[in-house]
Amino acid sequence: MRTPIKYLWRAFFICIGLFVVIVVGANFGLLGKMPSLEELENPSASLASEVIASDGTMMGKFYLEDRTNVEYKDISPNIVKALIAAEDERFYDHSGIDGRSLARAVVKLGSDGGGSTITQQLALNLFGGRAKNKVRRLFQKIQEWIIAVKLERNFTKDEIVALYLNTVEYSDNVFGIRNASKTFFQKEPALVTVDEAALLIGMVNAPYAYNPRLFPPRAMQKRNAVINDMVRNKFVSETDGESLKSKPINLKYKKLDESTGLAPYFRDVLRDFMKKWAKEHTKPNGDNYNIYRDGLKIYTTINPRMQLYAEEAVSKHMSALQKNYWTLPWIKTNSIWKGHEKILERAMKESDRWRKMEQAGSSEDEIRKAFETKTKMKVFAWNAKRETDTTMTPFDSIRYHRMIIQTGFMAMDPFTGEVKAWVGGVNFKNFKYDHVNPNTKRQVGSTFKPILYAYAVENGFTPETPLPSGPINLGGKIITGSGGPMAICLAFSKNPGAAYLMNQFGVKPVITFAKSTGIKSEMPPYPSIALGAAEISVFEMMQAYTMFPTNGMTTQPIFITRIEDRNGNILQSYAPEQKVVLSESAAFTMVKMMQGVIDIGTGRRLRGMGLTGEIAGKTGTTNDNTDTWFIGYTPQLLAGGWVGCDDPFLKMVGEGNRTALPIWGYFMDRVQSDRTLAISRDAKFVQPESMKVETFMDFENFADKYRNEPDAENPDAGNGTSSDYNDLQLTPDPTLGPESQINEENKVLQEAKKQDDKKQDPKKETTTDKNQKAADTTKKKWWPFRKKNN
Repeated sequence: MRTPIKYLWRAFFICIGLFVVIVVGANFGLLGKMPSLEELENPSASLASEVIASDGTMMGKFYLEDRTNVEYKDISPNIVKALIAAEDERFYDHSGIDGRSLARAVVKLGSDGGGSTITQQLALNLFGGRAKNKVRRLFQKIQEWIIAVKLERNFTKDEIVALYLNTVEYSDNVFGIRNASKTFFQKEPALVTVDEAALLIGMVNAPYAYNPRLFPPRAMQKRNAVINDMVRNKFVSETDGESLKSKPINLKYKKLDESTGLAPYFRDVLRDFMKKWAKEHTKPNGDNYNIYRDGLKIYTTINPRMQLYAEEAVSKHMSALQKNYWTLPWIKTNSIWKGHEKILERAMKESDRWRKMEQAGSSEDEIRKAFETKTKMKVFAWNAKRETDTTMTPFDSIRYHRMIIQTGFMAMDPFTGEVKAWVGGVNFKNFKYDHVNPNTKRQVGSTFKPILYAYAVENGFTPETPLPSGPINLGGKIITGSGGPMAICLAFSKNPGAAYLMNQFGVKPVITFAKSTGIKSEMPPYPSIALGAAEISVFEMMQAYTMFPTNGMTTQPIFITRIEDRNGNILQSYAPEQKVVLSESAAFTMVKMMQGVIDIGTGRRLRGMGLTGEIAGKTGTTNDNTDTWFIGYTPQLLAGGWVGCDDPFLKMVGEGNRTALPIWGYFMDRVQSDRTLAISRDAKFVQPESMKVETFMDFENFADKYRNEPDAENPDAGNGTSSDYNDLQLTPDPTLGPESQINEENKVLQEAKKQDDKKQDPKKETTTDKNQKAADTTKKKWWPFRKKNN
């Protein structure tokens, strides 16, 4: 053999040997970490964690890459055929590496398509990510081949297809076939048609370039190319192919983000809870869970129907309240801001606009000038989109948004603790601050009085126990006003009665009792807490009120039932925590007295709204109407909330019965009208066996003399006045729907609601009937003065 040929063969075998060494070395991780067999069987592609409502529908997701897995059986054959035709025609004939495609790619230098199979692309998606350096990419290709062979040995072809479709990126940073089909067509992948499948698969090569939302002509051209591939592979006939290519692209685009989906405020609170949970829990390999990558399934207690009804109630009332607010002289002239200019100054300097201009090198004078220059912008507005186009200065925009009235509203089952609805504000997109959150605290006003009265009843006081009139010295403050039997004092929220009770028991025992009901907020050790001076969250007050309908048990609110991993294994489940804090007789006595609040007292506006049946609750208002509250309950459901402005000096117009109570009324009317929820107007509070010897007598005539007293308390005692606001007239907007931007699956709830409205149920009372019945009820209603049967 001639020397040149000998050297050539030697070089050839050396290259083969080096290649074998490289492959073997790559397999053992010398070119970079290689996945183990366990990792191949449990691929670790990032999966979005799903938030699931109580009825099984998805409320939203937590993700960095929007990805959700779906099984092969739930993927349309149209998608599979489009994928095989466009990406790997001989997929079912090779074992991970297609020699013919590889040779073609080498000979033609990739001009007629690459040589990667679906399995190789899957390997790249799962365990690498394309390297930019060409040398590194060459070594990565070798790793890709090895992983592809291993995948073929450990998975069926169908499983590989499903894994690929679940991990690949589609347009708009959407990962996984289920998310892609739901984002672009609002349907499950099992229902995708041939032309839709071709469009989705066409995105895979270049998600941005073939984005049908941004570039429809280019996306259609790519879709048609995929259809041609399907025709060539005999997945589609030529006739059908031509017909499909002539069809326009019909997108139903809706991408789920933090502002879309059901209950955005709740999901934001849930996100923080789950982040803390993930830091405290580890996977079998010792790593902490990651809510953005580990595909957790978080099953919540939120009832989608109740959530929508709560959001509707908020929008219906708050829009009318805001409209009235804009008419106030001190708001129209901005004189309310006199002496509070520093708040706007601070808000301006903390804004994104100021920060970005500062980072860009603008001087303070230039920035301030920009804030005083009118510009086109979108601002929050009470309409269907919750925004409107306008022209104003950025500074005026800051002032405008701070004068938007806010609310926090929550509904729960007082027996199980399950939170059914959570509305943390008027619009999550524009106002992220959550007013139900346990960390958000406002003065509670007279909603604290039932806690004080409950302690009094537990310690020997009865509904007929007379409480004195003012003046009463409460920690150095003189409380004036009238007195009367304890039940009357609670019904009309008389401050002297609460002051008297606080003086009888002292601050420390009352705070200790309040803490036992679930209130964790620090309470000032001053007698003024009797009138609601303490700052407590909606969440905590709701827990405290559970002791009334449950006959003395306080129930901790829960909003998660269980957490599962991506494989359906239960990682943690939650059950309500309850403890007895009040005797059955004291709790039931309080229920009866709090019914008086609704039937003849400060909460009687509910009867005027047409609500019937047994309802108990309490209004609350603080100085200058800064904070307004209403918490109420039926025998089956507890709900309540706060209304006010984030800046306390921006006082409200009207007390809790005008500003906060109507939300409760609108919500409960919708809930009780929805027969699927089984919250009945006819439900009764259960009288304990220990009180069967008690008779609750009718002292309606006795109560008449108190009926015309003002609806709120002494202006100097921490609860505002009503005399200036008796003419408050609000016209709710019934056209405004819920805030939640829900997906097609949940739209059935809205449709069902519309159908319920159209039904003519002979057993269902009309509004006129309900109003008349409510009027009759207040004339005949018993009052909770007790007399023992002998």
